[in-house]
Amino acid sequence: MISEKPRVRFAPSPTGYLHIGGLRTALYNYLFAKHNDGKFVLRIEDTDRNRYIEGAVENLIKSLKWGGLEYDEGPNIGGQFGPYMQSQRLDLYKKYAADLIANGKAYYCFCTTERLEKLREEQQRQKLPQAKYDKHCLHLSKEEIEENLSKGVPHVVRLNVEANKKIIFNDVVRGQVEFNSSNVDDQVLIKSDGYPTYHLANVVDDYLMKITHVIRGEEWLSSTPKHVLLYDFFAWEKPVFAHLPLLLNPDRSKLSKRQGDVAVEDYRIKGFLKEALINFVALLGWNAGDDKEFYYMNELIENFSLERVNKSGAVFDLEKLNWLNAEHLRKKPNTDILQMIKEEGKKLNIDYQNFSDDYLLKIISVMKERVSFVNEYFTKSFFFFEAPRTYEQAAIEKNWKSETPGQLNKLHDAFTSLTNPLKEDYENALAKVAEELNIGKGKLIHPLRLAVSGMSAGPGVFDILFILGKDETIKRIRAAIDKIGKS
Repeated sequence: MISEKPRVRFAPSPTGYLHIGGLRTALYNYLFAKHNDGKFVLRIEDTDRNRYIEGAVENLIKSLKWGGLEYDEGPNIGGQFGPYMQSQRLDLYKKYAADLIANGKAYYCFCTTERLEKLREEQQRQKLPQAKYDKHCLHLSKEEIEENLSKGVPHVVRLNVEANKKIIFNDVVRGQVEFNSSNVDDQVLIKSDGYPTYHLANVVDDYLMKITHVIRGEEWLSSTPKHVLLYDFFAWEKPVFAHLPLLLNPDRSKLSKRQGDVAVEDYRIKGFLKEALINFVALLGWNAGDDKEFYYMNELIENFSLERVNKSGAVFDLEKLNWLNAEHLRKKPNTDILQMIKEEGKKLNIDYQNFSDDYLLKIISVMKERVSFVNEYFTKSFFFFEAPRTYEQAAIEKNWKSETPGQLNKLHDAFTSLTNPLKEDYENALAKVAEELNIGKGKLIHPLRLAVSGMSAGPGVFDILFILGKDETIKRIRAAIDKIGKS
């Protein structure tokens, strides 16, 4: 553990559902904080009002809490413990912007949109590597600035970046990183609507909230020089930076909705367990230095370190996620799965008054190794909840012969004579009928499975019979003989 108790933050923008990449960032911050007995702060960066989506904050918090990522502090808003909201801290940003202006580290810019567009077009014609502001308004006199402000001329506040200076910082993941200030634009700090940009608000908040470690995605690496300059201009101690690798599609392109689901909500709706998704996301760029892939949250907290985060992009492997979901589901106690099945059944409008807990627990015991998702307890074993209405055609063609109805009639009679049969009683009865008919047991087992389940695969046929019970079993044998046809 590090000597100082860290304070980290997850600072999403409320622009929609929580992205898988956002969950990974939140998770790494959370794991780092918990491993080092620190604090995990949630801050909503809602200063870009054009991109704000109603309900997004609630969705973000819901997804984080679903994943088990509870934040540790926030302001008391209306009696409720909420996240920090940047839109409620505007006076702070204006104050610090004014301090920068007073010290010559920032300046007012009154350039119109038209002028900025012409400047951009001219720089493109000159084939400059990047469009940058030309510092035109830096050279305005004090009188010109005051006159423009008094007239209410629209303006922004820009960072005053001095050219040809080295900007160097250390990154836990990438080591020493160096930029030349000539490649850093005079970034807008306060927009014309009075709201701060990400860059100013981010640095001010991280400082005031005593954030010790800034753990975020690689896409913010190019913005870090601007943040380093701001820390230097304010004479503030910089946090430790750690930029996480990109998330990639299997073809190594950047993970995007064009190639699949990217929102946490999508995976929750599809039935992925939170434990599996958290386990999977933790491995997108981190490992403990061994081959272990199955983790519970407490194990992730115990083993996590930023030093084990990789530089290279992490491939989003859906097959691994599916495998982890199956593993986590199988390791759950049957009583937990019982409650999950009941919740899933409600979505499917299944009436549980017809099925006792004991009955459902028996289904779980025989299906547990055969399912990867809770809903597969229904889709892969529907026959436990209703008699088959149709029968697998390929199985009929393969296993239903002219003599099959007569053989099943014998089996029907044998089962009817049983009293409170157990699994082995069905098995013994079938073996006896096969012996009497002088046929292999398979000649009876395959059409019997088809008759009671409508399928050619599934759990052991005698498990099915025992769970269904004698009355239901013989009723289904009779129905199959009638529906599929008699010899």
